[in-house]
Amino acid sequence: MPGSLVLMGSGETSPTMVEIHRAAARTLRAGPRAVLLDTPYAFQENRADISARARRYFARSVGLDVEVAAGVTGADWVFSGPGSPTYALDRWAASGVAGDLRARVRARQGVTVLASAAACTAGLATVPVYEIYKAGAEPHWRAGLDLLEPLGLRAVVIPHFDNAEGGTHDTRYCYLGERRLSRMERELPPGTAVLGLDEHTALVIDLDDESAHVAGRGGLTVRRPGSQAVLAAGTRTDLAELRRLAEGRATVSRPAAPAPGAEPAPAGATLEETARACEKRFNAAVTEPDMVAAAQAVLDLETEIVRWAADTEEDSGGVDQARELMRLLIARLGEPASTARLRSLGLGAVVEPLLALRARLRDEGRYELADSLRSALLDGGVVVEDTPDGPRWTSAS
Repeated sequence: MPGSLVLMGSGETSPTMVEIHRAAARTLRAGPRAVLLDTPYAFQENRADISARARRYFARSVGLDVEVAAGVTGADWVFSGPGSPTYALDRWAASGVAGDLRARVRARQGVTVLASAAACTAGLATVPVYEIYKAGAEPHWRAGLDLLEPLGLRAVVIPHFDNAEGGTHDTRYCYLGERRLSRMERELPPGTAVLGLDEHTALVIDLDDESAHVAGRGGLTVRRPGSQAVLAAGTRTDLAELRRLAEGRATVSRPAAPAPGAEPAPAGATLEETARACEKRFNAAVTEPDMVAAAQAVLDLETEIVRWAADTEEDSGGVDQARELMRLLIARLGEPASTARLRSLGLGAVVEPLLALRARLRDEGRYELADSLRSALLDGGVVVEDTPDGPRWTSAS
């Protein structure tokens, strides 16, 4: 069976990465054994919930029946993702999984997908992100799995390379920022490069023919003291060129056009981007006024929230923020009902689309949001009563 190593910067169980997972899964034999290593987040109280969401994601979006297992022996496909890199390293070293993962890459067999925290462990050294960013430890490295050594790469892997959550402070480079990363780079063994993977971006290495390509939304940065090269999404290269870049013997890669039909479709918009777009459409529709379009913008936002519900990234908060926006938009839906312009059009033009949205929310068991919409309509001067024959509305004025 062909072998591949896939390293992801983030978004490993989000809609943006589905096509990358599918492309890797297509190389597997029929009825593969697919294993999820939950070790990086095994200390969390919601461990079972994270695993369940990941399993649903891979079953529904990728077509893989994934089992949660403590080891990788006999697995055709292995995945590990968010959590604490150092927690995973300690337990993988004690259990022998660390050696088994190295053996998979060295033998160039099976698909191994490491993302976020797990991707941190793939190089010769690992960023202890929890200890540094969340507990205030002095910047330092921990020994990594060094899965890249069999491939001739002397490097560390840093996911979340383009992270911008900090706003007023620098959270690039897996929350290290430039000041701490520059300091830590000086402590690496001579000749060690940094492989920085942007969020929602993957480096896919075919272990058989030693080809490599960057897929997703961002890029791969090969960084050495005083220089760096960025391979944008869509770049196809090979391990020989990556070695030259990591060793400082080249400054740029040679991006080549992907073979027809070979490159997965580009990753789609993030939930944050989709939420902003839905809010913009909502505002434009209310200004028109077009309440059908406004309600559709809310429905589209809800659809995206459902699509992203399997995302196991614990720190992003994207789904919660999108839900808060949806509640805000629902509350605003009732406001135009009291405006003179809409009254001149007839309240039915406002109310009927909103009642359809409320019915959908109730059918899906989202009674809290449905009640919020009913309250919003009341604030706008519309009374909604539920009867055996369906909802009935009247003007409060």
